[in-house]
Amino acid sequence: MAASAMDGNSSCALVLCGKSSAELEIAKTLKLKLPDDDGKLSVTLHPDIHKPESFDIGLFMNSLSTRQFGRLFIWSQQLPSTHDIISQNFHELPIGSVCMADVQFKGRGRSKNVWESPKGCLMFSFTILVEDGRIVPFLQYVVSLAITEAIKDVCHKNGLPMLGVKIKWPNDLYLNDLKVGGILCTSTYRSKKFNVSAGIGLNIDNENPTTCLNSALREYYSGSYKFTREDVLAAFFNKFEKLCDIFIQQGFQPLEQLYYESWLHSGQRVIVQEKNDDQVVENVVTIQGLSSSGFLSAVSYDNEVCELHPDGNSFDFFKGLVKRKL
Repeated sequence: MAASAMDGNSSCALVLCGKSSAELEIAKTLKLKLPDDDGKLSVTLHPDIHKPESFDIGLFMNSLSTRQFGRLFIWSQQLPSTHDIISQNFHELPIGSVCMADVQFKGRGRSKNVWESPKGCLMFSFTILVEDGRIVPFLQYVVSLAITEAIKDVCHKNGLPMLGVKIKWPNDLYLNDLKVGGILCTSTYRSKKFNVSAGIGLNIDNENPTTCLNSALREYYSGSYKFTREDVLAAFFNKFEKLCDIFIQQGFQPLEQLYYESWLHSGQRVIVQEKNDDQVVENVVTIQGLSSSGFLSAVSYDNEVCELHPDGNSFDFFKGLVKRKL
């Protein structure tokens, strides 16, 4: 069974799997749908497929040790967007359900950017439920942190040198000063709860267009091990569930120091733009950390504390921030 590039008359093939018999029974009852213009949908239960998958679902499930996240798994060779599968079917899926594709060609980025994601990338989206709206802006930071910590866990488990994957605020992942991944969290409010769809893209084994984990690993390691999507995805959910438990119960503060150890910006001086009457003035400020609302807290040369917001669609971090006084 294969999913082909989709036009208006083509079909999309999904494989569903559950970690336990309980999740498998849920998978049997799901009635999933695609956005209206993305073709027809066919669903098969794992392992009722006629040829081996390019992603080893059994290996992923055997490495998964969570109570909730990742246990109901949806896989496809090719999708327009894993994020759309999750968000369109949010209320049909158990919390923690994940959708992954080998290739996606309508992936979503910040400010409605569209990303094409080739083979070799780990691309997945999953469901989260949050009741406290005040912590929703911080959720993308927990996801980012879980990715960096998962990569550390995989390195430690396999005796590898630690790769310095870092978080570029607000939602990018960098390795050796090159972008290697990104995170997108979107939410809707329903029945006094926030339904969050979290999407992650991480380049594991494709050197284009920038770099990938395995390319960086070869610079420091001569052994035979290579990062696999199965290992990284299982490690991510194992780590995310623990971090999310802390986050939901205690907020972001207990995770803040660990987050700062994984990001690029502590003490960083950046150029920001500030409107002054009808003119835009550029100033240099020093980043201190995150503000209470989840943006950047910084201090100017005259010790004025301010909050920095992204301008909405800038890829230049140094020129893509707007200063607002606290």
